[in-house]
Amino acid sequence: MLTILGFVMIATFLVLIMMKKMSPIAALVLIPALFCVIVGQGAQLGDYVIKGVGDLAPTAAMLMFAIVYFGVMIDVGLFDPIVRGILRFCKADPMRIVVGTAVLASIVSLDGDGSTTFMITVSAMYPLYKRLGMSRVVMTGVAATANGVMNTLPWGGPTARAATALKVDAGDVFVPMIPALAVGLLCVLILAYVLGLRERKRLGVLTLDEALKTDTVTETPDGTSGTRTEQLLVKTGGGGNGTSTSTGAGSGSGSGTGTGTGGASVTGTAGGASATGTADGAPATGTPGGTDETDEADDDGFQGLDPQRATLRPKLYWFNAGLTAVLLTTMIMQLMPIPVLFLLGAALALTVNYPNMAEQKARIAAHADNVLNVSGMVFAAAVFTGVLTGTGMVQNMADWLVSAIPDGMGPHMAIVTGVLSLPLTYFMSNDGFYFGVLPVLAEAGAAHGVSPLEIARASLVGQPLHMSSPLVPAVYVLVGMAKVEFGDHTRFTVKWAALTALVVLAAGVVFGII
Repeated sequence: MLTILGFVMIATFLVLIMMKKMSPIAALVLIPALFCVIVGQGAQLGDYVIKGVGDLAPTAAMLMFAIVYFGVMIDVGLFDPIVRGILRFCKADPMRIVVGTAVLASIVSLDGDGSTTFMITVSAMYPLYKRLGMSRVVMTGVAATANGVMNTLPWGGPTARAATALKVDAGDVFVPMIPALAVGLLCVLILAYVLGLRERKRLGVLTLDEALKTDTVTETPDGTSGTRTEQLLVKTGGGGNGTSTSTGAGSGSGSGTGTGTGGASVTGTAGGASATGTADGAPATGTPGGTDETDEADDDGFQGLDPQRATLRPKLYWFNAGLTAVLLTTMIMQLMPIPVLFLLGAALALTVNYPNMAEQKARIAAHADNVLNVSGMVFAAAVFTGVLTGTGMVQNMADWLVSAIPDGMGPHMAIVTGVLSLPLTYFMSNDGFYFGVLPVLAEAGAAHGVSPLEIARASLVGQPLHMSSPLVPAVYVLVGMAKVEFGDHTRFTVKWAALTALVVLAAGVVFGII
């Protein structure tokens, strides 16, 4: 019964958030609370939640201060040279922008922290996606999948957990997997290229200057009427240009249409500040993969990493670079707990870069939304994981899956482990999978002569999908900063992340690693 209820609870959660019937934070709290009562353990709900919160509190602290630290580093301009290089490569070509997203996410993922990767990647790429009207779920999907592949680094977490659980050396697990993981990264780049071509077909190729968008609004003193003028200058892939100006008054009635050469047409409607059109026959609205995405009005303009922003500290560039290098080195060497490192780093970065108290408060306030959203999600996820674990649902689900494996699959337990790692690491925390399920799978494999090292390597396969799990706090940093609904991100990303994971598994089998 617990097995069935566990699967039903997870399915209910996913359906509700993907259909946007509940917000993720409400679903993470209310659904497990309801199912805890259904299984007859409502009296223990408080204990389960406190246990879950205690387990995830260090993660919440780490994310809070990591957001502040890297937010300050972005403010002071530490990553501007990297971003400028990526943007020079991308220009305003949608295909290059999506590939650049994959490359940037992969490079930054070398630090082993997903939240850091997503903060830097979104800060750099979001303005381009927004300005050019590109699908932001493409950005989040590509970034999450690339980070998932790179999350298998020994200091990223899963490899160390697998090695610890099976009592093998982390180097013996990771190093032979490098060729398969390289194929997985190549798969992500190919995926980014294909998705980028789809975006290019939909939008055409522009230059940054030709992506100019001006929006002027004039209102009467009583705010009841006004005039809105929106101008779009678009260059299509075929070289055609089109200009559209739309003007409306009062509640925004009125429209205008303009056409240009090369088969490009643009239509603007004043009331909703919207623009639709075609470029060489490709619709200029909509997102690939059937994702429904509406780009909000440019209320914050094209800010991005403004080279003239007042928060820059060019004279302290090398101090900030050195501080970040020391922080990441210390984190990789595990000399101190990660939450403590980011706490100290954030305090030092704020003090040195912004010695004025008012400036420090302003920087903290600037990143407060992200801190609150992410920490709130972490503690809400603590309810979900606390109930799953405390009620015994997750253990019953894992035992059922293992018992369902036919005896004839015993000699192929490494492959079975790789396949099972996809759903199990998506629906479970990494700790739950690696310390609760993996030893059982390894024991079953050992009975058929399968090495624990092969089981450990195969267990890493599911990480591309794991990074989009609702139980991973970093994914809420990603969708929050990108202003994407979690349900939209899930619908778009799951299929591509699962494909990437299966490619890694197939490469491991072909290379004789698994």
